[in-house]
Amino acid sequence: TDEQLDLDDGRWEDVHVVTGALKLFFRELPEPLIPFSHFDKFITAIKMLDPTRKGRSVRELVSSLPPAHHDTMKVLFRHLCRVIEFREENRMSVQSIAIVFGPTLLRPAHEEGNMAMHMVFQNQVVEHILTQYSYIF
Repeated sequence: TDEQLDLDDGRWEDVHVVTGALKLFFRELPEPLIPFSHFDKFITAIKMLDPTRKGRSVRELVSSLPPAHHDTMKVLFRHLCRVIEFREENRMSVQSIAIVFGPTLLRPAHEEGNMAMHMVFQNQVVEHILTQYSYIF
């Protein structure tokens, strides 16, 4: 909505409120940040054994996203990389961020098969993009 929020208001001092709102925003999008049409492609890419091919494939997939998705992903992941820089203070490592955001940013249109196995790959995709941010963007 067009609601104006004063982030200096005391309600926003708890970082968990802000981070929860961010995660909720992405979870409630009608289509995830990584569109349904790209889900299987990203899963196939992350399963590649050759790190060079995997890296190139993920970078090409990110580049192929619709502009709004790509640009939002670039800003979000840049921010998440900054969060990881402070992992000693906030205990949010690359793996922790991937666990939190993997299923939110990348999910199949219809849950079928092994959800736990999907989650492993969803997390790996997010982890890969975080660790390879400079190469991908």
